[in-house]
Amino acid sequence: MEHPYGYIKDNKVYLRGFLNQPDRVIGEVKEDEASTIKYFEDRFESLKEKIEALKKDIEENQNKGSFLMKLIHLKDSLLEYDALGDFVPLIEDLEKQQVFLEDIIQKNRARNLEIKKGLILEAEAFKNSTDWKNTAEELKNIKMRWIKTGPVEKEFEDEIESQFNSAVDTFFDNRKHYFEGLALQAEVNIKVYEDLVIQAREAFDNPDAKKAFEISKRIQKEWKAAGKVPAERRQPLWDEFSKLNNRIFSRFKRSVQTEPQMKPWELMKKMESMTEEMKKLAKAETNPEVISSAKRLQADWKKLPQRKPREANLVMRSFTFFSEVVFEKLFLDKLANSKFQEFDKKDPVEQKKIKASILKDLIYRDENELATVKDNADNFKTNEEEFEIMLRRKISAFKRKIDVKNFILKELTNKY
Repeated sequence: MEHPYGYIKDNKVYLRGFLNQPDRVIGEVKEDEASTIKYFEDRFESLKEKIEALKKDIEENQNKGSFLMKLIHLKDSLLEYDALGDFVPLIEDLEKQQVFLEDIIQKNRARNLEIKKGLILEAEAFKNSTDWKNTAEELKNIKMRWIKTGPVEKEFEDEIESQFNSAVDTFFDNRKHYFEGLALQAEVNIKVYEDLVIQAREAFDNPDAKKAFEISKRIQKEWKAAGKVPAERRQPLWDEFSKLNNRIFSRFKRSVQTEPQMKPWELMKKMESMTEEMKKLAKAETNPEVISSAKRLQADWKKLPQRKPREANLVMRSFTFFSEVVFEKLFLDKLANSKFQEFDKKDPVEQKKIKASILKDLIYRDENELATVKDNADNFKTNEEEFEIMLRRKISAFKRKIDVKNFILKELTNKY
């Protein structure tokens, strides 16, 4: 059976060759020849409708160039499309549309190139600015305009992208280095303030009121000479620092009065007795009476003669350790009650398990902070003796916090 654009032979449907293409099989006869021919003619009509729909989309849309690849793919597919009809006019029509779109795209890309060159000049003008906030906003706006501007010809793409990114990156790299420098210096400065607070605490705990006062005067001068840090980080340190120094001064004023002296063996005996009493409080269940007794003992301890025997160091450390145990237990009680409703009504064994779990979390946190401090100590190696002393004191303080918590944890876990 013959057709203007094909034929049927040996039960197969052929499309006649066009544009130097050979005849090719596009299908087989299914029911009868007439209905088969009709099927492939209908496919051709559907193809024409598809092409017309694409042309309409191109005509109605502002961004016509976005249809180029779709058009090319459709045009290329016509050489293999299974249908009966005259494909040559369709291909010629699509080729005209292709030339039309390529011309638009070329003009757009030329215009885009000019726009992007202008944006490069704008970015270049800002790249060395130190007005960090306003310039950052300006460059973000310029970059947004760059992104919204369409592509340019491939031969210019890498060059202009490199020029634009170089200008933008120069500013943001400069800004990054500036704030990193400020942040690094602030970290160094904050460590100075933290060390001064630690020295104030140690001076406050020093039994020699005169010596404590001399240290207080020195560290207050050092505080005034310390560098800048963010106010929100400096203020809490200042609050504690000023309070400690005020108390040191008040104690020094009181110490100028003559006070009865105790013999060294009498003082040691009294200190040992007070330490033993604090140790008993540390091992007792936390209650208002225990806390009140611990506070009284601490107050009495501060009233002891300022000069203590050399061999009193171990007793002093023990007294401090058991004092911290008492108040760590108080903190643990408050934390457990705040985290667990009706905690005080729970079974005693359950209460101990809850406290042990909280303690383990606190110990884990302290150990991580200690590891960080040690890492910082390794990373901030310096020849400054005061800085090294400050780091050693900080590490020692963390270790003591962990020892206190482990002491309480061991006591809890042995009771259930």
